[in-house]
Amino acid sequence: MLSTKLYKKVHTLAEDLLRAAHRDNTTLFEELYGELRALCEEHEGTEKNHPVQWETLADFTEESDDAIVLYKKALAFAEAESAFDYIASINYAMAVLFKELGENEQALAAAEKANEQAGNIGDDVLKEEIVKLISSIQPPPPHPIYG
Repeated sequence: MLSTKLYKKVHTLAEDLLRAAHRDNTTLFEELYGELRALCEEHEGTEKNHPVQWETLADFTEESDDAIVLYKKALAFAEAESAFDYIASINYAMAVLFKELGENEQALAAAEKANEQAGNIGDDVLKEEIVKLISSIQPPPPHPIYG
């Protein structure tokens, strides 16, 4: 279970990381990223471990391969807790990243996994984004007349 204190810490770090990125303050960004990574590693294997911290770390990871590894770690923790909202959002984030990398098969697979979990969550915005993503990845069906 996610404590309020941990959520607030991760949320604050995410906001600060966004501000540093928007200001192109690489030094501050790297410092904050290191702080978030340390927080994740500190909680790994404890009752304080939670997918939100790993998903957030992946969101701010610049190297795509490294981000995918972190998303998969977050996903494993989310699945272990049956945290459907996190399972959906992590799969969605991976699908977006795979699509950006031109890995459409993997993108579609992750988006469809996100969509499977979308029925278990109340986030209508995420549900809509997942559907849009799937339709942007899937080729349109052939026209009934022109094939």
